[in-house]
Amino acid sequence: MKGIRIEAYQNLVNYRKPTSFQLKETYPLPPYSTVIGMVHAACGFTSYVPMKLSIQGRYHSKVNDLWTRYEFAGAAFEEGRHQIKIDALDGKSYGIIKGISTTELLVDVELVLHVVPDDESHIPKIAESLRSPSEYLSLGRREDLLQIRSVKEVEISEEITTKEKHLEYDIYVPKELLDETEDFKKFGTSYRLNKTYEIVSIGRNRNIRKWEKVLVYHVPASVTNVLYQDSEIMVDEDGFLVYLV
Repeated sequence: MKGIRIEAYQNLVNYRKPTSFQLKETYPLPPYSTVIGMVHAACGFTSYVPMKLSIQGRYHSKVNDLWTRYEFAGAAFEEGRHQIKIDALDGKSYGIIKGISTTELLVDVELVLHVVPDDESHIPKIAESLRSPSEYLSLGRREDLLQIRSVKEVEISEEITTKEKHLEYDIYVPKELLDETEDFKKFGTSYRLNKTYEIVSIGRNRNIRKWEKVLVYHVPASVTNVLYQDSEIMVDEDGFLVYLV
């Protein structure tokens, strides 16, 4: 199986959890949908190109940062309640509340991403687009710049471990790929991550994204998390662990 391995770095980044608002919490690693979006933006794809991903990495620490928050509910402007007044074309005035909130940021993030498109003919274009993007790449928020350190086309294959193997990076392990002998789920945090979506109509001129979600365990690299001897795993040609979904 052929794929692409991307090694990258980010200084400060937020991979926002969709359900967090007042405090914008972050996932410990980028979700699949975020990486897919970055790849499609780099390549200029205008429709979804089916692909599988493996995501692993690590970060140094976390910090909190302040950001300006605007709340607009279509309410009429009230002096003392709203900080901003908007005069609309309909002759009415609407109010916006301006305040501050907090964003959780990961510091010094190192990422190892594997991208395996279903159609291998896309591999050269994806690799070249990541090496020489038409504009700067980001992962997470628009301002979360992605510094790509290497892009390599690799061969991915199955192998049987001959001894216990420790994880070098934190990694997303899909539940469906867990072997009964692996204890990752004891030490990992489970997430339901977005991967792809389809546009669904919910009424007249109203559409929403219906997401395909993947159940995974975020497994940190530690002395307690190992691949047991005689386990069947997937690795690339340089020995990087791969869990595709």
